[in-house]
Amino acid sequence: MEKKQTNATTVKKRPPAIKGEFSNGVKKMDVYNTDGKKVGSVDLSEKLFGLPWNDALMHQVVVGMQANARAHIAHTKNRGEVAGGGKKPWRQKGTGRARHGSIRSPIWRGGGVTFGPRNEKSYSVKINKNMRKKALFVALSRAVKEGRVLFVDSINISGPKTSDALGLLKAFSSIKGFEELLGRRKNSAFIALPRPDEAVSKSFSNFGNIELDEIRNLNPVDVLSHKFLVVVDPKAAISALEARAQREESRAKQLAETAN
Repeated sequence: MEKKQTNATTVKKRPPAIKGEFSNGVKKMDVYNTDGKKVGSVDLSEKLFGLPWNDALMHQVVVGMQANARAHIAHTKNRGEVAGGGKKPWRQKGTGRARHGSIRSPIWRGGGVTFGPRNEKSYSVKINKNMRKKALFVALSRAVKEGRVLFVDSINISGPKTSDALGLLKAFSSIKGFEELLGRRKNSAFIALPRPDEAVSKSFSNFGNIELDEIRNLNPVDVLSHKFLVVVDPKAAISALEARAQREESRAKQLAETAN
């Protein structure tokens, strides 16, 4: 007997958040000191660090941010911008040659360029604030899941000194899972500082594979373009990220209320 076909449609479920790592919405992560030794732990919220990966969102935000950061370098001059050409090269008739009005015509050597790249072109793309915020936490969730985030209690450097920064990198690379931090030639680590520190910034300035900035300026491109993320003073950093998320949520609610 033939089986009857049912018209039941399969419902696609959303990909779950990171399983087995968050208990009661919280995950504990180890915190290390500048000697590479464990000194404590920090709690991560599942709402910020346990989000599932979103391909469409990340592609739109990252491509948009890269387009907004694009520099206008390529530029060609048209016939009105190149030098010379004020005099008609020869009279209109009687020479047997083709008529020309200026040697700066695009068909002349050294003349203007037709349809060349211009620096007036805008590559900017609008990115909604909620999209940018969620993309950051999605990128952080992926980094935490893959074990690419290192939490450090503090970094104290009295004065600009490259040797001190090298010692810190050696200590961090001794931690299990972060052995490549010192050996990678490009985009090795992004160090997120809780506040500006001129001595620390200058100490790491000679390392081309290390980038530093404040945690409040952290964006999805920084997280995705570097192998490791070093978060200094994790409690203050997480508080800043949570405040950032709440600020965006309250702003969205105000806009929704004014629209209604």
